[in-house]
Amino acid sequence: MHSNQPDIGYVPTPQDLLEDVLRWVKVGADDVVYDLGCGDGRVAIAAAEKFGARGVGIDIDPDRIKEATENAKIAAVSDRVIFRQANLFNSNFQEATVIFIYLLPQLNLRLKPQLLEQLKPGTRIVSRDFDMGEWTPDAVLHLTHPEEECTFYFWSIPSPVK
Repeated sequence: MHSNQPDIGYVPTPQDLLEDVLRWVKVGADDVVYDLGCGDGRVAIAAAEKFGARGVGIDIDPDRIKEATENAKIAAVSDRVIFRQANLFNSNFQEATVIFIYLLPQLNLRLKPQLLEQLKPGTRIVSRDFDMGEWTPDAVLHLTHPEEECTFYFWSIPSPVK
């Protein structure tokens, strides 16, 4: 399970849906958008290119990291986007203000304690197609694209209970 093999196949989110979702969670120039399991880098690149944010993509697959880095160069956002080859479960996301995930349900659940521990109150989390079990989302968005339908779940990290 902890090899350098991805735990999930790569399925990209259509570009226009991605931009709608980034708009929905109000990504702006002050944000640091982390894409966990970043694939070709499209989330981090769109956040930088369309919304002026900084982007960080993490993927375990070195080929995807190479492709994402190339795509950032092509989009001329290499100064605001970085891609790291790493295992998500050994990664630090503390600086993130927005987290994007498109992982399997069991991976979301495995990641949840890490997110709650590392992220600051107010950090936005968006998950495509899969929720996080008992953690009720703050909002749910259904989007339809000619090729596919997607559901996006949204959470905001709560302030600690005093």
